[in-house]
Parts: sequence; C-alpha cells; structure tokens
Amino acid sequence: MKLLLKFNLIFLAVFGAGLALASYLVDQSLKADAKREVIDQARLMMETTMSTRTYTSKQIKPLLEPLLRRADEFIPQTVPAFSATEVFGYLHQKYPDYYYKEAALNPTNPRDLTVDWEADVVNDFRAHPDKSEFIGERETPSGRSVFFARPIQIHDAGCLECHSTYARAPKSQLKSYPSGTGFGWHLNEIIGAQIVSVPMAVPMRVAEDGLKKFLVYLGAIAVLTLCVLDLVLFYTVIRPVSRLSSMADEISKGNMNVEELPVKGKDEISVLASSFNRMHRSLRRAMSMLEGDES
Repeated sequence: MKLLLKFNLIFLAVFGAGLALASYLVDQSLKADAKREVIDQARLMMETTMSTRTYTSKQIKPLLEPLLRRADEFIPQTVPAFSATEVFGYLHQKYPDYYYKEAALNPTNPRDLTVDWEADVVNDFRAHPDKSEFIGERETPSGRSVFFARPIQIHDAGCLECHSTYARAPKSQLKSYPSGTGFGWHLNEIIGAQIVSVPMAVPMRVAEDGLKKFLVYLGAIAVLTLCVLDLVLFYTVIRPVSRLSSMADEISKGNMNVEELPVKGKDEISVLASSFNRMHRSLRRAMSMLEGDES
C-alpha cells in the first residue's frame, strides 16, 4: 500500500472518530441551548401573565367596584386569573401550540379544573410548599413541549370572600357559576398552579439545522486540510523518498552512475539524502578500487 494512501486512511480514521465525538458534543450543546431558550420564553410568558394579573387587580377591579356592588351579574373580568387566561387565549388563537392555564384542584370555573398531569404538578407544590417553580417536559399532539409552573397560593384574605364557603359567596357569583365548586379554600393554601407550555419543535429544528451546518463546514475544512497535507507530504516526503528508492534500486542492480540526490535544507529527509549520497560515493570508490586491484 502506498505511503500517501496509508496517510489518508489514518487521517480519515482519526478525523472520523473526532467528527463523531464533536458531533455528539455539539448536538448536546445545541439541544441544551434550545431547551434554555424555550424555558426563557416560558418565563417571559409567565411574567406577562403576572403583569396582566397585577394590572387587573390594581386598576380594573378598583375601577369596577361600584358596578360590582350594584350589579346582579358577576363580572369575571375583575378576577386576575380570569383576565390572564383570557389575554393568553388571544395569543393561543394565533399560536395554538402555546398554552397557559391557571389549573386548580377545586376551581370556580370548570375550565380551570386540572387534568391528570396538571394535578400531579399542583400536588407536588402542595407536598413541597417551599418549591417556587416546576419545569418539565411532556408530549403533546404537536410534539414535545416544555412546561413552566408556579404555585397559586392564597396570600390575600380578600380572596376568601368568594372561596371560603358557599354561604359567604356573592349571589352574582353563584348565579354565574352554579356548580358549587371553588369553596373550602384557606389562607396560605396552595390551591393550584399557573402553567405555561411552550413547544420545542422550532428551537430543536434550529438546533438540528445548526448541527448539519457544523458538519458540512467541518467536512469541507477536513477535505481542504487533507488536500493541503497531501501536497505538503508529497513534496516534502513522498517525492524525495521515491527518488531515494529509485536510486537504491539502480545501485542494487549494479548501476553506479546514477545521479546524486539533490539536498535542500537540514530536515530528516535532507540528512537521509545526504547520507545516501555519501554512501553512494563511498561504494563507487570501493568498487573502483576493487576493479583496479583485479586488473
């Protein structure tokens, strides 16, 4: 097997192993970055809902309190949780893969009732009162999503006016929500969780595209590097060694009139060529002396 071919095979083997390792590490890094991006999106969306809640409680509810006292109808728009859910609902219409819910184990509005996995999140918060957030992944019909949750805890005693007992609840509330649920809450109790769910499809697709580009660029660089190394190897090693091999072959056949090898530089190949030239001259003188003795 030719020396240059051996070198190329060794290079390809080493590069292939390095490429496999680099691909794995880059893939893991890009996926981790994609997940962090999704979590950051979820946090931002959670803060948006919190801002909606704050706006409702500080500006909308005080403004409508006189109307609430006179009205026979319950006005859900004064409830921060309802406002946050409604505002996010408009976003959900345009981006159906994004999801927000104020999930409760015993809600007033039936749409807020927890499903199985949401109940697990709420119960985890109830079991660990010091836990401030919960991050997880789940499968959805549109693909994998990351969800970010925060506990809903009763800190304001005013909330108990509508949720402590059925008898204390406003008649307008009972008229709007006749199911009789959403009572029995207590101060400082964790009754549910705010949950934001963000799809991972787009960031993961970006990560996959980034990995493909990385492999293409790295492959192109490898091919270019191999070509340059082959040229350098050919002119610095292969060609001088080939000349040396041809000269040795001629000498072994008894041809002492071959031209000496050109010596340029002081590297190992040049030193070898110089030594071979010196050996050639010595051998030629020895042969001449033998021929003279015979005559």
